[in-house]
Amino acid sequence: MAPTAGSSAPLAPEADVVIVGGGAIGCATAWALHEADPTLRLVIVEAEHLAFGASGRNAGFVLLGAPGADPGSTNAAERERAGRLWRFTHENADAIREMDGDAFGLTWTGSLIAAGDDDEATMLQRQADVLEGTEWLPPDALHKRLAASGARGFRGGLWVETGGTLDPAAYVRYLARASGATVLDRSPMTGLAARGGGVAVQTARGEVRAERAVVCLNAYLPRVLPAFADLVRPVRAQMLATAPLAPILDVPVYSHDGYYYLRQRQDGRLLLGGARHLHRDAEVGYEDATTALQGDLEAYLAAHFPAAGTPEVEQRWSGTMGFSPDGLPFVADVPEIPGAVVASGFTGHGMGYSARFGRLLARRTLGDQDPAADLFDVRRFDAAPEAAAPSASGGDLRAQRA
Repeated sequence: MAPTAGSSAPLAPEADVVIVGGGAIGCATAWALHEADPTLRLVIVEAEHLAFGASGRNAGFVLLGAPGADPGSTNAAERERAGRLWRFTHENADAIREMDGDAFGLTWTGSLIAAGDDDEATMLQRQADVLEGTEWLPPDALHKRLAASGARGFRGGLWVETGGTLDPAAYVRYLARASGATVLDRSPMTGLAARGGGVAVQTARGEVRAERAVVCLNAYLPRVLPAFADLVRPVRAQMLATAPLAPILDVPVYSHDGYYYLRQRQDGRLLLGGARHLHRDAEVGYEDATTALQGDLEAYLAAHFPAAGTPEVEQRWSGTMGFSPDGLPFVADVPEIPGAVVASGFTGHGMGYSARFGRLLARRTLGDQDPAADLFDVRRFDAAPEAAAPSASGGDLRAQRA
């Protein structure tokens, strides 16, 4: 059994695979590796505790699709790519639904993408024409669907039957437990090196050696591997939670091209986040802070969901996301360290990728090729570090262990 969050396991000096980062992607990778081969010795190295960063501070949406990817595009190449991303995230949702959802508060409700303007409405209408399991709702129908909240001011929306919400921190801890990995918390990575045919992860508590390393630090990747600094931009996400309200919202809502998102938890509290597009320059960096942006969240709630009234705000918080240049995550080898790979740039959508991306990274770590790997190839960026192109990450790990 893996230690629970907040514990400090004795240093495990050797492993088959060491995963750096105890967030959604790191723990999903450990889960998927255990799923593929339960005999693997796995170690998760985490600077603080599991789900400490944005993985534990988000709204817990399980959504389909990817930022900037339009399955209804009139461009054939873009339409094909966006369709593949939609299917990839659908596979993620399916994988999560097969888990013990009671362990992390999974609620399967579907979701609504509400259009904030006419351009977004046109895009969502096109998507409804090509995506199974979706339906375009004109403004009156959308507002009627959300009548308990008093919803107003939207230009229509896309109903997506697959999707829901979860407790993100509990989900991350569930993945870690299910993986059987040893968790080394409060062990920030201080270095990464090739060592004796494998890799060595240096931490503040000592060194862990393994055949493979998977670095899943998202926004914090440039701090430990500066070669990737041009590919990852730290962006702050802010949220708030209200005091418990009467039930007014039974489905997660994602609007204004994803710049606002909210849901009501089972305890009645509304979770609301976003508005960074109104403060683009101020919301870049690693500072953990809540700012004047919080007022914009409250204004959005009053403008579009008046049935919420003027609720007491019980909590305000932020988390740092890692944005890639094109909004999609990337996978890359670490230059000059065979057997080490990084995954980063999830651009605020880590939950929507998590389990499926863990399987992709697990396959790659074990020497297999995932059919979706080309979607996340780092070579699509001119700024990709030299020699970082994806490979088999050192060959077939299972054959080498045999």
